[in-house]
Amino acid sequence: MNKEQIAERISHLRRVIEEHSHNYYVLSNPTITDFEYDQLFRELIDLEKANPEFSESSSPTQRVGSDLNLEFEQAAHIYPMLSLDNTYSMEELEDFEKRNKRLLAEDFEYICELKYDGVSISLTYENGLLLRAVTRGDGEKGDDVTQNVKTIKSIPLKLKGRGYPDKFEIRGEIFLPHKGFDMMNQERREQNEPEFANPRNAASGTLKIQNSSIVAKRPLDCFLYYMMGENLPFDNHLDNLEKAREWGFKIAPVLDRRKNMTEVYDFIEYWDKERKKLPYDIDGVVIKINSFRQQQILGMTSKSPRWATAFKFKAEQALTKLESISYQVGRTGAITPVANLTPVQLAGTTVKRASLHNSDQIALHDIRVGDFVFIEKGGEIIPKVVGVDISKRFGNSLPTQFIENCPECGAKLIRSEGEAKHFCPNEDGCPPQIKGKLEHFVSRKAMDIGLAEATIEQLHTHGLLSTVADFYKLKKDQLVTLERFGERSADKLIESIELSKDRPFERVLYALGIRFVGETVAKKLAQKLGSIDVLMNASRVELTSVDEIGEKIADSIISHFSSSKNKAIVSELINFGLQMKTLKKEEPVSSILQNKSIVVSGVFQRFSRDEIKNLIEKNGGKNAGSVSSKTAFIIAGEKMGPEKYEKAKQLNIPIISEDDFIMMINN
Repeated sequence: MNKEQIAERISHLRRVIEEHSHNYYVLSNPTITDFEYDQLFRELIDLEKANPEFSESSSPTQRVGSDLNLEFEQAAHIYPMLSLDNTYSMEELEDFEKRNKRLLAEDFEYICELKYDGVSISLTYENGLLLRAVTRGDGEKGDDVTQNVKTIKSIPLKLKGRGYPDKFEIRGEIFLPHKGFDMMNQERREQNEPEFANPRNAASGTLKIQNSSIVAKRPLDCFLYYMMGENLPFDNHLDNLEKAREWGFKIAPVLDRRKNMTEVYDFIEYWDKERKKLPYDIDGVVIKINSFRQQQILGMTSKSPRWATAFKFKAEQALTKLESISYQVGRTGAITPVANLTPVQLAGTTVKRASLHNSDQIALHDIRVGDFVFIEKGGEIIPKVVGVDISKRFGNSLPTQFIENCPECGAKLIRSEGEAKHFCPNEDGCPPQIKGKLEHFVSRKAMDIGLAEATIEQLHTHGLLSTVADFYKLKKDQLVTLERFGERSADKLIESIELSKDRPFERVLYALGIRFVGETVAKKLAQKLGSIDVLMNASRVELTSVDEIGEKIADSIISHFSSSKNKAIVSELINFGLQMKTLKKEEPVSSILQNKSIVVSGVFQRFSRDEIKNLIEKNGGKNAGSVSSKTAFIIAGEKMGPEKYEKAKQLNIPIISEDDFIMMINN
């Protein structure tokens, strides 16, 4: 690939990964397997490493995927809640071992654990009482789900015994055992409600229910597997967990010491076979360095600790009959074929449907109705058809003919050159596209309006929503007449809509839902072109002159604004007061930090990390993510990153406190 193609591929991967992260962490509705996601992520990492000129702070590789939910208040993590690096190969585990030996240059031991398939949680205890429960979120902050977590009987509200620190965190996984999951689905069948797809989704969805009395009726469970804090009783991982077990915690039942990678392999091979006998789902094995001192030496990246890794098991397969093929229409009009199957057990769940991706995949495997097909759950989540048992095919079967018309509105489908999917072009009259655009507009990274999908469906059905401009026409007296809307919920929605008018232009542009215009592209366009008027009238040449904007994106933008209806919607949004221009950057209040590159690390008492960074910029300085010879000084709080500390010592970079910094800018 040439540089232009590499830039386009990186941009595409970022958009795709962000979308799948949103589906997985926010909606609890993943659309690809863990394995496919990890492959995309690995490709992006490799491309960015080989082409550092295309690096970007907003890239998915720079942060942990997000599960933030608007229904809950946000709470900051005292210690960043990072995710683990994943591997599917023994060779990569050997690389992990070699790096540990090189950096530690001393004996060490591993603790091997099972990788539970649920929802990560961080519990804070103070004076022996449960203070707070927070989801992973974006790693820096997450949803405060304390009231729901208090309903989980395996999580102690008050600790037993003595010897625990005054305040500490313990982290683990909330999950649904198979028996509880089957019971919940049986109840849903009896009530003619749709069944949960798998235990992980059911656990995630349950944890985000607003009514904790409903949560209490569901059989959630929790294993705890890591402690953090000052004055822990021991200086290693395993002994602390064994002590925590005495305090009443339900510690992960499998914790094995292993001296070397050969012993780790034995552990992995054993549990790859035995996992089917467990009463809950696991999707791999976690390997951690036991010593806290050695963990500190190894340190961490912005995304993952270097002292731990996860080995993920390969996908299980099952054989079942393909009874029919149905077709789903997405927000952008993309048509996805879905296999409707004779129900079959796979990885602890009953599978009835699986993805067929697109017409090319159907043709590649020659998939036909009536075939017996192999399905697998890569990463134990979303099933897909991966092949056909030709020996079981009936002689009178016919090749699959992909549909020619939209199953929702009847419009003639199109497939552009170079596209893998067919599309419905009737974006203004196709119901799933209309509702999809409305849902995208209110999403957290767009206009951030607190509306659930069911509420949007209700408002659309009652004729109150047809375009995104209609959100700003909603009145309280219209809302209170609807089912599930009271005075308080109506006031809350109107207030949320009003607050959205302050979202910056780049988010408004992203919210419009223009095909191929994701978060990063919207930001680039907003910064370069400055206003919606300039964007709507820009030529192909002007658009492609913007960094990361290729001909495909440019053509999509021109096509979008060639529609008189889309122009009218923009005009309405302008009249309602939405931000359609990029505001000029605030002038610095002083130049005391002019041309200084400053690193901020740790947890602070008086200000948040973001507030300190804002003060740096207001006083003419520049924020840097890593320590280098160009760093003027480091502002350090509690728990400063050990890697940054060591680098600062090597380069003789000054380290100052929060109070020192405030005094500096005040003077």
